[in-house]
Amino acid sequence: MDKVVFLLSILSLGISSQPITDSQRLFSIAVSRVQHLHLLAQRLLSDFENSLQIDEQRQLNKIFLQDFCNSDYIISPIDKHETQRSSVLKLLSISYRLIDSWEVPSQFLSGGSAQRNPISPKLSELKTGILLLIRANQDGVEMFTDDVVLQLAPYGNYYQSLGADESQRRSYELLACFKKDMHKVETYLTVAKCRLSPEANCTL
Repeated sequence: MDKVVFLLSILSLGISSQPITDSQRLFSIAVSRVQHLHLLAQRLLSDFENSLQIDEQRQLNKIFLQDFCNSDYIISPIDKHETQRSSVLKLLSISYRLIDSWEVPSQFLSGGSAQRNPISPKLSELKTGILLLIRANQDGVEMFTDDVVLQLAPYGNYYQSLGADESQRRSYELLACFKKDMHKVETYLTVAKCRLSPEANCTL
């Protein structure tokens, strides 16, 4: 008898909340993938910093401000309180734009070698997943207007021929900004995922 009740409860849950279950599954996959990218970003930056001399590290820390990353043109919440007040669609839209802004620069995060660089395909997969979540949570696609597509040149100066010191600084900027943006996306997707569970505490 208990088994019958258990099976009926599962069937009832599947019928009544299948869309929510699908969204939760997609969110779980997206959060897991961006967490992996964030950890990868941390490792890349740490490896780069460890390859520098102490004086070089200090100099780079002095001259580089993470508030001036290329992706800062994408309007996003300024603090955790605004993040918590933002709608799921807004958080998904910002996350999509941040991931999309790294499509080209990500090719240079590991020396530009596709065989050694697993980041670009991971970003592409995550972007596809976020787009599916956006479509599942809205009827139209008004978020993706022409002004979103017209992005700034991604780290344009980074691809020029540079001196050793300048190239080192640009590499540090790229890695630090990538880490910063992956942390943002991880936060936004985690909060958006939490919104699917009304009983959950989504406090950052």
